[in-house]
Order: sequence, then structure tokens, then C-alpha cells
Amino acid sequence: MTSLSQLPPEIRRAIEITPAAGTRERIVDITTTGRRTGRPRRIEIFFYRAHGATYLCSGAGGGPTGWNANLRANPAFTFHLKNGVKADLPAHATTVTDPAERAAVLTAIVDDLNQPHDPGTIRPTRLADWADSRLMRIHFD
Repeated sequence: MTSLSQLPPEIRRAIEITPAAGTRERIVDITTTGRRTGRPRRIEIFFYRAHGATYLCSGAGGGPTGWNANLRANPAFTFHLKNGVKADLPAHATTVTDPAERAAVLTAIVDDLNQPHDPGTIRPTRLADWADSRLMRIHFD
């Protein structure tokens, strides 16, 4: 696993978003491997930063998602930066199951989304709405 400090500075800055980041900086594509077909599946998704780590999260509602099911079956994927800096980064996803980590990360995400600049959500965003979200921690290879 590669730490962010080993990535080129422009890539590291694109991943290390802060609460000041707008919607555009939070959007990436990911390419997963289809759990049934074995074929590449590329989608657009928001990513989040919390407590020094990078996360993918399904957002409010917590319904089933194809990307999450694909990553649970095959955690290797490609994280595509596409706004400003363009890069295709090999990565692995780990499902966040620890209740304390989930609570801390989801709280940080909701607090971030409720910033006055409103990074692409309808405010106010409530933590209770995110309790069942699919949450995965990203490790860059």
C-alpha cells in the first residue's frame, strides 16, 4: 500500500480535500470488477476525507449499491481523478465495520457536507440519515 506522501504533490493535493473543497473536487470515477460478470464497471462517485483517510460512501439512505457489492467481492479497483488533475490510481477498498470508526467517519462526512459552501448536497444533512450508508476506506497501491 502506498501512503499519500509517496504520491506526486499534485495528486496528493487532489486527494487530500478539506471541508473547503467544492463539489467538483469531490467527484471521481471508479472502475470496479463486476462481481457476476468479471467485467470492468466505471461509475462517477463522490469521495470523502476524514481523519486522514479517504473513503467512498453510499450517502443517505444506505440502499444497496453495485459499486459496494463489486468492491466487497473484489476490493481491487481504479480511482480516477478527473477534475483538474487527471490520474488513474490503483487502489483497494476495505469495508468499514467497526462501529466507532463508522460513527466518527460518518459524523465527519456529515459535518463536512453541512459547511456553508454546500458541496453538492441538500442541506441540512442529518447524521441519522447516513447511519446505514455503505462505507469503504480506500488504500492506494
